[in-house]
Amino acid sequence: MAALVYQIISSAALVSLGLYHMVATTRNHLRSPQAYFARPYHPFPLSSSSSPSNNHRLRFLQLYLVIAFLVVAIVHQIVISLDADLLLKGRSPVHHFTSLQSAASLFLFLLLTLALLLSEWSPALLPLPNDLIFGLTAALFYLQSFVSWGAATVQTSDLQAKCDSVSGRISALASILCLVLACQPKLFVADIGLGASMSLQGLWVLQTGLSLYVDAFIPEGCHKLLDVVNGVEGSTKCDLDESKLRAVAILDLVFLVHVMFVLLIVMVTYAMTAKSVGIRALGSYEALPSDNTHIQMKALSGTQA
Repeated sequence: MAALVYQIISSAALVSLGLYHMVATTRNHLRSPQAYFARPYHPFPLSSSSSPSNNHRLRFLQLYLVIAFLVVAIVHQIVISLDADLLLKGRSPVHHFTSLQSAASLFLFLLLTLALLLSEWSPALLPLPNDLIFGLTAALFYLQSFVSWGAATVQTSDLQAKCDSVSGRISALASILCLVLACQPKLFVADIGLGASMSLQGLWVLQTGLSLYVDAFIPEGCHKLLDVVNGVEGSTKCDLDESKLRAVAILDLVFLVHVMFVLLIVMVTYAMTAKSVGIRALGSYEALPSDNTHIQMKALSGTQA
């Protein structure tokens, strides 16, 4: 139960972060396409994005929340690494090392977020250009994908291995997008794609929790091991090879459904943000004068001439 709760919290955090990034990116691009450039984070509220000198007390709210979620994730991975379960393959604590690897990669994300916060709080103390931040983020996402792929190769649970493998692919996609933004910061498609990849990762984290820990979502022919209480490695098994292949095919289909859902979210987000920015833009313009006095005087002077 605790593992499922953690999956739900992680999913909500990633989806929220991705949605916020997509809305902020779309808003900045629509308001000023010529001056647009990708940003590693967006101040809160979004109205303060156009005025860097704004000292709103919630300006760094996004970074504060990211730091809080990363701390929770690191603690969770460390606690998992301390769990000793005798049902693991060969009685070797494989999950100790995979969990510590995940904790280490998350700790690097935490250090980068703290560095970004310090850079935004006091640019003179730690001046970090955006291209360097995106480059470092690309490296960390690639490291995260490497950790996920490594965990997939040592998993005794076929479902868990498939979920880790897909998660690694999403992290690799985010790494590529960050690298593109480091080289081409004005590429709007890559910037909004980064937000979409974070939302997709959040949805897949939720799907992983449902497929591993909720009986109603575990594919037919697979089941949880009752003796594995904490949901660590090998907690969900498929009895037959046919059941394993069927479960993998179902997860592939579900992943495609999540991809289509994220694409729908991107289109809806763009449409709603464009409508909001358009209404505000029209409301900021002054109405044209209704009288035609100047036109009449110009016509009269022409007639007299």
